[in-house]
Amino acid sequence: MMKATPKGFTLVEVLIVVVILGIIAAIALPQFSTASADARSSMLRDDLRVMRTQIMVFKGQHISVSPGYPDGDESETPTEAAFLAHITLASKSNCETAAPGTPGYPYGPYMREMPENPINGKRTVQVIPDNGTLPTSPDDSHGWIYQPFTLIFRADSTGTDTASQSYFDY
Repeated sequence: MMKATPKGFTLVEVLIVVVILGIIAAIALPQFSTASADARSSMLRDDLRVMRTQIMVFKGQHISVSPGYPDGDESETPTEAAFLAHITLASKSNCETAAPGTPGYPYGPYMREMPENPINGKRTVQVIPDNGTLPTSPDDSHGWIYQPFTLIFRADSTGTDTASQSYFDY
């Protein structure tokens, strides 16, 4: 008569597998923990590139007027509302805006909406007047900082990426 062989794993075998899985997890998790931070910083770089490009396209199509000046009048103080309208609505070369698809408004929209800053989660834009001083460091009060006169567009994000570069300096 044959002796029946036990089915299943012994406690020692199960413990060995658990220990091995724990070691693998300890090695892999730190690499995944920086992946989300890397993705956010990569998205921030891409958002900045796209916004800077669209600002230049707007200026090229609107008689060298930067977005943000109400009614396209550079003697006026630039505003966030004017900037958002210029970027997200259709426009004429004199910077007059209307809903996308309006006949006679051949330019834009340049963005469907203002992107959210992936680092601080804000969409607001701090528009710096022509005679205003650009902040030298971020304070996370807005998503973005923009000065139409200099065409500087930055992230208002404190902190650094995994390579220790300041988000503000992107």
